[in-house]
Amino acid sequence: MLKPPTDPDPTPGDTDRPVGELVHELIEDGKAYARAEVGLVKAMATAKANALKLPAILFGVAFLLSLAAITALAVGVAMALATLIGPLAGGIAAFLLFAAVAGGLAWYGVGRLRKDL
Repeated sequence: MLKPPTDPDPTPGDTDRPVGELVHELIEDGKAYARAEVGLVKAMATAKANALKLPAILFGVAFLLSLAAITALAVGVAMALATLIGPLAGGIAAFLLFAAVAGGLAWYGVGRLRKDL
């Protein structure tokens, strides 16, 4: 909202400023505003990144540990089958078993993706 001037009848020489000076002041104010906006966006992005850092690390470690658990399970299945049908056949049977499970999960995932899209 515009404020009324403090002096109701200012003299023209007191309030007139050159247009170039006004434009320069406007440009400097615009630059300061843009810098403040960029600073705000950077601060918001940094805060969000810091909030997501620990959960991302924890999910990464959980993923690696789950891979280790699946590998241990696969080795255990292969060793158990090796006592029944031999080491090579046990390894191949364990591979086929886990490949079938992975294929089934991938097939289900593709089906859900097609259904949802």
